Amino acid sequence: MSELPSLKNIVEGALLAAGGPLTLETLASLFTEEEEVVPTREELTAALAALEADYQDRGIELAQVAGGYRIQVRKACAPWVARLWDEKPPRYSRALLETLALIAYRQPITRGEIEEIRGVAVSTNIVKTLLEREWVRVVGHRDVPGRPALYATTRKFLDYFGLKSLNDLPTLAEIRSPDFLGDDLPLEEPAPANGHMAGPGEAPPSIQDKSAPPAQAAAELP
Repeated sequence: MSELPSLKNIVEGALLAAGGPLTLETLASLFTEEEEVVPTREELTAALAALEADYQDRGIELAQVAGGYRIQVRKACAPWVARLWDEKPPRYSRALLETLALIAYRQPITRGEIEEIRGVAVSTNIVKTLLEREWVRVVGHRDVPGRPALYATTRKFLDYFGLKSLNDLPTLAEIRSPDFLGDDLPLEEPAPANGHMAGPGEAPPSIQDKSAPPAQAAAELP
């Protein structure tokens, strides 16, 4: 009879196959009561910590985001790994990035309030794109005539930009620095979940990197 795999190996296999972040609860659900040992939350956390240590000097890393834990390509290796994909990442307008940043920093916020701050109208296509990517959602309606929708960011927004929570967003003082970000900012299209470890598209850089559009857009806030 073959030897049973270690808890660390089971967790690693699950993270590689998931195609997205996994919570401790999801990892725990992989074990049934019929098995001899059902890991505790502390044991799962220890297994994740061991994986993180294993990856210290490798091209992949264990990251914790809002949706849980995932294995992703290390940022330093991303420029080379990205060449596996022939298609170039789409680029989004500065207006879209500014709108996303305003929602992230001022949420919940209405479309009219965004337009008042930016001084120009918000295109319907911008709102549609943000909703389709599931980076923002409607969380209610302002109790004023017309009852305009209130927008807020989602967990997918946090996961895409490698954030555990909104508290991880850079401060306005940081992003107002002229050296913080460049002007031309690409957004990578997420690769489909296919059972492999996250590639550059699936594991986007932190919002504090030069490819993090919300931070760039927030630099335009008053």
